Amino acid sequence: MNNITDLTQRPPRSMRTRLGGYALLPRMLDKGRAEIAGKNGEYHYNCPLDQRILEYLGVDAEALRKELAAGKGDGEILEWIRSNQKNKHTDAEIEAWSDAAGKRVPEGESIEFFNEIRTATAPHRSDITTWADLLDVDDYVTFGGKA
Repeated sequence: MNNITDLTQRPPRSMRTRLGGYALLPRMLDKGRAEIAGKNGEYHYNCPLDQRILEYLGVDAEALRKELAAGKGDGEILEWIRSNQKNKHTDAEIEAWSDAAGKRVPEGESIEFFNEIRTATAPHRSDITTWADLLDVDDYVTFGGKA
């Protein structure tokens, strides 16, 4: 299987990376492939972040996991999603959703969790304000970078 992502050696793609215009999608695919291969490290497929895009697409996590397990590449997965998604969106809607996903800030109960991770990862970085910022710096620090 040549699509294995070893997340014990490097992080998944940034949630800002897009596939078919969708933010979050490449990251979720990396985590799914790694989990199937037993190389997911601390990353989890179908986490709450993944569930956001799965809900937006109207795609079942387990059905998508089966496609990943079949060894399909990103282009094949995107084609499968477009054929199987319950929620169809225009390119403009996808772009707006992806832009909003990249700017999402913690709210409600997630603020404390966000701040715990930021404090542990980058305590002196007040510029870390969105989930995308936090995931990027957390991934970087997890694999030896300095915040």
